[in-house]
Amino acid sequence: MKISMAERMEAFGESVFAELSRMKKAKISAGEDVIDLSIGSPDLPPPLFIREAIAEGALDSTQYGYSLAGTESFCNAVSSYYQNNHGVYIDPKEQCSLLIGSQEGLVHLPLALCSTGDYILMPDPGYTAYAAGAALAGAKIYSMPLMKEKQFLPDFSEIPEEIRKKARMMILNFPGNPVPGLANEAFFREAIEFAKKYEIVILHDFAYSELYFEEKPVSFLAVEGAFETGIEMNSLSKSFNMAGCRIAYAAGNEDIIRMISDLKSHLDYGVFHPIQTAAARALEDQSGFLAESREVYRKRRDALVESLREAGWDVDSPKGSMFLWAEIPNGTSSREFSIRMLEEAGVAVTPGSAFGAAGEGFVRIALVQPEGRLRQAARKISSSGILKKKSTA
Repeated sequence: MKISMAERMEAFGESVFAELSRMKKAKISAGEDVIDLSIGSPDLPPPLFIREAIAEGALDSTQYGYSLAGTESFCNAVSSYYQNNHGVYIDPKEQCSLLIGSQEGLVHLPLALCSTGDYILMPDPGYTAYAAGAALAGAKIYSMPLMKEKQFLPDFSEIPEEIRKKARMMILNFPGNPVPGLANEAFFREAIEFAKKYEIVILHDFAYSELYFEEKPVSFLAVEGAFETGIEMNSLSKSFNMAGCRIAYAAGNEDIIRMISDLKSHLDYGVFHPIQTAAARALEDQSGFLAESREVYRKRRDALVESLREAGWDVDSPKGSMFLWAEIPNGTSSREFSIRMLEEAGVAVTPGSAFGAAGEGFVRIALVQPEGRLRQAARKISSSGILKKKSTA
């Protein structure tokens, strides 16, 4: 019997991620030392109080039923977190929705908002889940290039009028992935004004909100008019090292939150109660864990930037997120450069082109190894000579 794949699956063809993953596994299997800086997955554990809360809950036999939606304590914690950290009131009953990780929300929201043929305005380069969500919904993508000369902020004036009128959603992401840029309040005001004029819903992906260094990121919801135009999604994966727990939330406009909740009622049964309990404790935590975590990443950032510059690679130092967005120094394509980095230096990074056409000329480097390993990676890159080699194409 022939098994045919649905046409929509064509949008999810094998990517360079899979190719590099195979190469990486082959080198490791051969006994070679590979320093993996390609995936933005925290290498550090959650704080002890989170692990204890999960362990305690897991032993409670009453905690194994369907949660269906966010518990009252989780949504109240989201509200407290926004009040304490951004001076914003979130109605826990009407303006908050539980997510099974932010990627689930990012991919599913277009299903609730977009009809076939509607446009989604999205950053290029941008997180790959954005395009996946558009593909599932049958929506069209209009890419907003993030250019270095414009501080990696989209220029709304460049969007054609006919696209503006057909757009249903706009995705923003600051601090970003893969581009670790920051947006200020003035930029969000401009985005809100644009969205109101053309009745476009804004989704702000705020997954790296707590990974910042010299400057605290602005919450979209803290800007006047935000609740009229959109929502913010945030995850505990990066902030509290809970990536495998799969828990996040959407907050903001109550009509959009209701649409998300209605859609999810047909798709899933919520998140394990003990994980919600642990997440609530995390959001209300005042122990200083987040400040300590930021310091770890700041030291890693400084160690890698300093070491790469010493090796002859003048990379920019990010103000936030867990990535370097490094411009390739020798004119090599990002795919070729990433493959050669792995083959010749034993360092895995992600080509910028994997995140969109505007990512060409860059690679994303994740700060997911201790300082010593990051310095070692820079030495391996330096000794390989790859920074001086021209393209072989």
